[in-house]
Amino acid sequence: MRKKHISMALGIVLTASFFSGCSGKLTDPRHPLSLTVWHYYNGSQQEAFQGLVEEFNNTVGKDMGIHVQCMSKGSVSELEQAVQDSLEGKVGADEVPDMFSAYADTAYLIEQQGKLANISDYVTEKELAEYVDSYIREGYIAEDGGLRIFPVAKSTEVLMINQTDWQTFADETGASIDGFSTLEGIVDLAEEYYNWTDALTPDIEGDGKALYGRDSMANYFVIGMRQQGTEIFQVEDGKVTVNDDKEKIRRLWDNYYVPYIKGYFASYGSFRSDDVKTGDLLAYTGSTASAMYFPEEIETSGGSVPITYSVMSAPILEGGDSFAIQQGAGIVVTKSEKAREYASVEFLKWMTQAGPNIRFGCEAGYLPVKKDAVTREKLDDVIQDNQVQVSDKIYACLSNVLDNTEKMELYACQSFGGASEARKILEYSLSDKAAEDREQVLKALESGSSLEEACQPFLTDDTFDVWYETFDHRLKEAVQ
Repeated sequence: MRKKHISMALGIVLTASFFSGCSGKLTDPRHPLSLTVWHYYNGSQQEAFQGLVEEFNNTVGKDMGIHVQCMSKGSVSELEQAVQDSLEGKVGADEVPDMFSAYADTAYLIEQQGKLANISDYVTEKELAEYVDSYIREGYIAEDGGLRIFPVAKSTEVLMINQTDWQTFADETGASIDGFSTLEGIVDLAEEYYNWTDALTPDIEGDGKALYGRDSMANYFVIGMRQQGTEIFQVEDGKVTVNDDKEKIRRLWDNYYVPYIKGYFASYGSFRSDDVKTGDLLAYTGSTASAMYFPEEIETSGGSVPITYSVMSAPILEGGDSFAIQQGAGIVVTKSEKAREYASVEFLKWMTQAGPNIRFGCEAGYLPVKKDAVTREKLDDVIQDNQVQVSDKIYACLSNVLDNTEKMELYACQSFGGASEARKILEYSLSDKAAEDREQVLKALESGSSLEEACQPFLTDDTFDVWYETFDHRLKEAVQ
């Protein structure tokens, strides 16, 4: 597929060179083009993005005759709805923006409507080679092989730990933090932590605490299968095959469902950082962009207690291949006049230069997208040269990932019809099952059963088989 994309890119080099070389004809500083870009950033991320847009308008944009206006449309789902309403021309909808943030699944659906510009018409092969290969590959969602999604900011997953309470546990038990490097290691640590916290109140049986949780279950399946050598969704010539090998899915079941119903893993709030804040979890796997939400203190019955943190690479399956999830929306350009498409891409090129890109990432917890920017040294240089104020937590996450880029390979599923529905199945099928069965375990514990007795009905092969058959059927139905 990559060879096909490179071949097609070669075919449009002359066209791209033409557009890149005649900016005076397509944009005119005396008559600036006004462009709009919609996004879903809020808070400090929105402020950072707005600041860069203003910088572009006052410098390169001013010289080229390009002026960009940005607008937050709220959440990702609200943005997607606003875009669709505009494209359909619904009453009261805003005009279609020139650019908007989009995840690959959403971009794929809009591309099927023929509404996205071919970004390949405005970039050369040399320019594309400057970007991280996997980020560019994710943007090839069109049948003509052209680029439709421009990578602006990416993220991956990391493990974040309440180091203060972890240290207390480790000092008491001799537990090693190295156990967090694999899923199986975390399960073992979580069992030990549960038993240790349970023993703190010997008069109350079965009140141990959970150690770990994770934010995205869809990522758990996608990357868990990839670490086992399988793409759960394999796309070839526009057709998708579901590879949910039962034995490999069982391994994921054993490393999430089983410790969850036993109380070793948990999920309570909207995000696992919420659960760390309430003291219900000690560690979680989540996006680098979630670092800013990791609490600086936990809430207890006696008040708030300050904590420190540690950042580690996201755990992998023991003996598995070193893959980490690749995530984060890109920006697409809507199909319009050539001048507007060209101007939009020029803005995106500027946004992804190392300086602006890293400055934005330092605010938002995102990774830079160009090869020359994905090093700790470049991160430090930009921070120092631009006197960037970056939080310690975000810096710790970004530097951890950048320091380990040679040890891991980022992976993202290719887009396909039905991808959104299939991802929802991955997100909720196992997590809902685990939460429901955990409630039954808790009821049994309240009735006087031991933890082993309460869990036993759910630890059978039949329990897994019944769940798996439904899971497999729903996944294959979603992609048909």
